[in-house]
Amino acid sequence: MKEVDARGLSCPEPVMLLADALKGQEKEILLLVDDFAPIENCTRYAENHGCQVKRQDKEDYTELRISR
Repeated sequence: MKEVDARGLSCPEPVMLLADALKGQEKEILLLVDDFAPIENCTRYAENHGCQVKRQDKEDYTELRISR
């Protein structure tokens, strides 16, 4: 699993990092984000590219597990 830490970044940077990660061969990507807009935008991007997204809220950030 590839981990992408996009905490502290504002859109569109987290989406761009996710797009780069999806170009690789990993079956699952763990994306760490800490703001509402990147959560929504990255979820939408992943789902539009045929991926499943599982969201888990932590104390001060959110984990998005993105699988193909």
